Amino acid sequence: GFFQSYAVEVDVKDASNATCLYAKWMMRFLIKYETNSSDYKNATLNLSSNVTHNGSICGNDTQAALLAVQFGEGHSWSINFTKTNETYQGDFITFTYNTNDTAVFPDAKRKGPITIVVKGTMRPVQLNNVFVCHNTDFFEAENVTQIFWNVTVQAFVQNGTISKKESRCRADAPTSAPTVPPTIANVTTASTTTLSPSPTTAPKPVENPETGNYSLKSGNKTCLLATVGLQLNVSQDKPLLININPKTTRADGTCGNTTATLKLNDGNSTLIGF
Repeated sequence: GFFQSYAVEVDVKDASNATCLYAKWMMRFLIKYETNSSDYKNATLNLSSNVTHNGSICGNDTQAALLAVQFGEGHSWSINFTKTNETYQGDFITFTYNTNDTAVFPDAKRKGPITIVVKGTMRPVQLNNVFVCHNTDFFEAENVTQIFWNVTVQAFVQNGTISKKESRCRADAPTSAPTVPPTIANVTTASTTTLSPSPTTAPKPVENPETGNYSLKSGNKTCLLATVGLQLNVSQDKPLLININPKTTRADGTCGNTTATLKLNDGNSTLIGF
């Protein structure tokens, strides 16, 4: 159920009731928090079906645009946009989660709202272009991982009409040799759709995953190395096997004094964290 979440759609209007800021996206939050027994638990915060967007503003040449949403038991999220003569960009994200929400944060030691800010969240986009990113992207700061996918956003909309010109994120860029993850379903189909008489053959087994080399740097020094082949076995209505292709997988993460985090994004909505 990793991607079972509500989509958010916000259409901000100006004084003449024309659209000035539009966004539709999906997001989820992974939060590590301390309990009363001084250990740490991981919480998952999803958007609820009831989302408001109080405080969102259009922005102009001198004032930043603001996309703000509120959801659940005192949680909120916002991103501000500034523009130049030719582009607009997201400057920073502000996320507030409320540990008084006991359904999400049972036995939390620290009670009340906690706010984190992430800067430099979106590269410049040409004015009168809509930014689109279907693949997953994430930001990590202060024990919180923010995950986004199926993003469509345009700030400083001109003449109240969403542009048909798209600016795609790097993760959506097609690769020279796209791969189709092998599944039990398509392996079985291949062995049962023979049109001409031929000897019966057993279904082709799923191949072992290719070994990838992943690394993280802290400054000029490598702080984490992983050499590993990864295959996911997903239990659902139809079992699904997915081999992670190191040629199309992006490694990211952080190295600290006592902990390190390696995150792998295969560009096909699969995000793995170690």
